[in-house]
Amino acid sequence: MEIAFGPVPSRRLGRSLGINNIPPKHCSYSCVYCQVGPTDVQEMTPRAFYPPETILLEVSQRLEAVRAQGETVDYLTFVPDGEPTLDSQLSAAIDALRSLGRPIAVISNASLIWRPEVRDTLGRADWVSVKVDSVDEATWRRINRPHPDLELPDILDGIRTFARIFAGTLVSETMLLADINDSPASLTVLGDFLRNAGISRTYLAIPHRPPAVSGVHGPSEERVNRAYQIFCELGLEVELLTAYEGDTFAFSGDLRRDILAITAVHPLRESALRALVDKSGGDMTLVEALVEAGDLKPVAYASDTFYVRRLTGPDT
Repeated sequence: MEIAFGPVPSRRLGRSLGINNIPPKHCSYSCVYCQVGPTDVQEMTPRAFYPPETILLEVSQRLEAVRAQGETVDYLTFVPDGEPTLDSQLSAAIDALRSLGRPIAVISNASLIWRPEVRDTLGRADWVSVKVDSVDEATWRRINRPHPDLELPDILDGIRTFARIFAGTLVSETMLLADINDSPASLTVLGDFLRNAGISRTYLAIPHRPPAVSGVHGPSEERVNRAYQIFCELGLEVELLTAYEGDTFAFSGDLRRDILAITAVHPLRESALRALVDKSGGDMTLVEALVEAGDLKPVAYASDTFYVRRLTGPDT
């Protein structure tokens, strides 16, 4: 499995070099909208996965490869196949990556932020995103399908505590789902929590890629706009993540590796995949071969075709 991938175009971080520090799919949640698919191994106790020195080596090599192709990297971002804070060595990995001179981001579902050691780990990053899809117990369980031992009040208290002590940029992300968490009442309560917690910026997203559960989809344009207006009226700094992020994926010199590394965590729209192939100077023959071999799978979603890397087991 590739630990470092990209850089990919991030709607929040510019050119983000991804770090996949968790094997698929170890997570504390099994969100209905997850683009990586259902959670194979649901857990909530941090443990070691990849040695920090291995992460540093792979990220360093990836930076050199993309630099040789004239690509830029704005952030080193922990955005793995599962929850990044399940990695008990994440602190050491962040510290090791400091030598590369790039700001470090962590995109977390916040499920373990009630643990003091996890707050300490996240505090080492420059930019942290916490997932808050709902502050209602029943809705949270319906959307995020958490590990049975997790408690929403603990998570919300952990977010408040972290917001008070974190010196970097703290943002939140909410995935809007039609007829689940997009009502005015639900959004108002959620917005109140985010404002009072001290979140510097909040993002409202909708599913752009094939979800783990069929039938899950984003609200209408009217409801997305209503959500935006509700958050604005509450005094939040809010931004929509409803636009397609573009096709400007980086080419490192090894097209097969690039395709498989990116699609392991970031399903590629067909137009983006073709743009990457064109940048390499090749054609779709390699893509067809990857599909034929079972390494890549085309998936139809919302009038588009996405290509995702097939996972053969929890540790592949």
